[in-house]
Amino acid sequence: MVSTKIEVSHNKLARIQDLDELARILFPSNRNHRRIFVAIYVELKWSKDQFLPALEPIADQYQLSRRVLETVRAKMRRLGLIDHVSRFNQRYGYREGWVFSNKFSSALNRLAELTTKLREQRHPSQERKDRDSLGYV
Repeated sequence: MVSTKIEVSHNKLARIQDLDELARILFPSNRNHRRIFVAIYVELKWSKDQFLPALEPIADQYQLSRRVLETVRAKMRRLGLIDHVSRFNQRYGYREGWVFSNKFSSALNRLAELTTKLREQRHPSQERKDRDSLGYV
């Protein structure tokens, strides 16, 4: 299984200004993975309707390994950055291919909301629940 390890700190996130820096955060240990991530992202971003029927031509176009392309594609899909569209999907004209997904940003927003909510819960009954959860960590 492909590692989904991401190197993140609030300082690193605050300094991200471009796609290369995002690639370094998402793929910290492999330069080839970062190159393919950027290639997929750019090609998908600038394709018509942000839809690509296949990702393999990207590997060929940029002279990158198809095996590494599949590794990066799998990680991007698991993270929720891209999604595969079935040929049964009416929204995309019954075409099969790849699109950007909102799952990653939705999950990060949910995480931010959850940490805020958990920090702000200050009921007497909540203190007991919080202390009880210490035994399960």
